[in-house]
Amino acid sequence: MDQVVFGSTIFIIFIAILVLVILTRFIPIGLWIQAQFSGVRISFPYLFGMRFRKVNPARIVNPLITATKAGLHISADDLEGHLLAGGNVERVVQALIAADKANIKLPFERAVAIDLAGRDVLDAVQTSVNPKVISTPRVAAMAKDGIQLIAIARVTVRANIDRLVGGAGEETILARVGEGIVSTIGSAISHAAVLENPDAISKTVLSKGLDAGTAFEILSIDIADVDVGKNIGAELQTDQAEADKRIAQARAEERRAMAVALEQENRARVEEMRARVVEAEAQVPLAMAEAFRNGNLGIMDFARYRNLQSDSAMRETLAQPEDGSRRGPAV
Repeated sequence: MDQVVFGSTIFIIFIAILVLVILTRFIPIGLWIQAQFSGVRISFPYLFGMRFRKVNPARIVNPLITATKAGLHISADDLEGHLLAGGNVERVVQALIAADKANIKLPFERAVAIDLAGRDVLDAVQTSVNPKVISTPRVAAMAKDGIQLIAIARVTVRANIDRLVGGAGEETILARVGEGIVSTIGSAISHAAVLENPDAISKTVLSKGLDAGTAFEILSIDIADVDVGKNIGAELQTDQAEADKRIAQARAEERRAMAVALEQENRARVEEMRARVVEAEAQVPLAMAEAFRNGNLGIMDFARYRNLQSDSAMRETLAQPEDGSRRGPAV
């Protein structure tokens, strides 16, 4: 009988230990006790239900304790919903605490939206409290006198909590500032005026409201360095002069080719005329022979023709200069 009682006791103890293990496995007793002593009212059934919802209770209870100790009132359901949506509960709670201590208005819904949008909500709050400085790359622009200037600007920005969702990032700020620098330098009469007063660039660019539609607020734009680059105006004039020279050379070559072609055409015409003269001269003896046969030309007429030829040859010989150059026909 004693053995039966002993066996029953052992079985009851085993069942009790098994129940205790199951309870501690599905219901974190230590976490519940910690929450109770921290002022966070959360029930056993709620912690037990987290296991079935595949939520780690520590990832909800610990941030909830932190928020409660910081004086924030956030429900466990809101934190669990944000966690199930893929958000970072710890960063959201830390951002809410930082914003509350810095007197920055940041509702829980906005913080959740910023976190789910892929932005670091805690970094945004820290940037809003402590503005950061971003540097532009080297921006090259040309003044009206043709001298190139290369400037580097330091832009001090502060996060705009209201425009973090859907607002443009740092790349847009840098692009707009670079565009403003180019426009301001390009409107300057001379590069010397820009070098004398580089602060004018900052004032002009800052007055354009370049932070519109971005997630930041521009506090200041400071020109860190301005270097003199190339004389773009002189290079452009040199290139233009070289281009004009090439155009003039091409036109002169075109005129020379046209003159050569015209000369060759005139020579061809002269040769053609000479050929016609030779052909006509070859017809003269035939015509004279025909005239003799027909009785249209007599001996005396032929003698006068020969005398006329001899006289013309003598005149041409007398008209030639002593150096042998040819003159025109004698009159």
